Formats: sequence, C-alpha cells, structure tokens
Amino acid sequence: QVQLVESGGGLVQAGGSLRLSCAASGVTFGRYGMGWHRQAPGKERELVAAISSGGSTYYSDSRKGRFTISRDNDKSIVYLQMNSLKPEDTAVYYCAARMTNIVRWQYWGRGTQVTVSS
Repeated sequence: QVQLVESGGGLVQAGGSLRLSCAASGVTFGRYGMGWHRQAPGKERELVAAISSGGSTYYSDSRKGRFTISRDNDKSIVYLQMNSLKPEDTAVYYCAARMTNIVRWQYWGRGTQVTVSS
C-alpha cells in the first residue's frame, strides 16, 4: 500500500521559512518523480515544484528562488524548503508521486497546512 505522509507545516510570519517533508512507503522511491502541490481556499490545486527520479527539478515561476525541492532516496523522503514566505503562500500543501514517464500524479498525501501571517 502506497503512503505519502507530509509534515512540517504550521504558522509562520511573513518572511519566515518552513521545511516540508514527505515520507513515502510502499513504493520503490527512486523510480518515482515527486511533486509538491498546493491548494488555497477557493482556488484550484496547483503544482509548486517537482523533482524527477533523476533529480531534475521544476518550479512554478512565482516560487523560483524562494522554494527548493530536494529528495533523499535512501530515506524515501522529499523536501520542500520554503523561504521568504508570503501570506499568499498560505495553503494546504500536498505531496504527490508518479512513476517516470507517467504524466498524471498517481499517489497523493493528505496534505499539511501552511499559514503565513502578515
């Protein structure tokens, strides 16, 4: 059974930092691309950052330079380091996984809340 469990969310002031973690089990982690998505109230879920099985990274334009995605294949964990947080970064952040060459995200975590106060 595949499980993705996010942690590290919380309340932070604008300008602060958080590091999200997503622990994966039930998958051969090194074969999966991983992504962080977020959904703010009243908005659609959007991709924030992704990292391929080979370590290539992608960021949505507004997060370049502020967010960093990384992975530890030995521990089956993917991280999202978020710096210079803004109130508009407030959302539920979800971890997702997909096998290489698969377009859709196959597995999802339950999410972790990030709230940035002004």
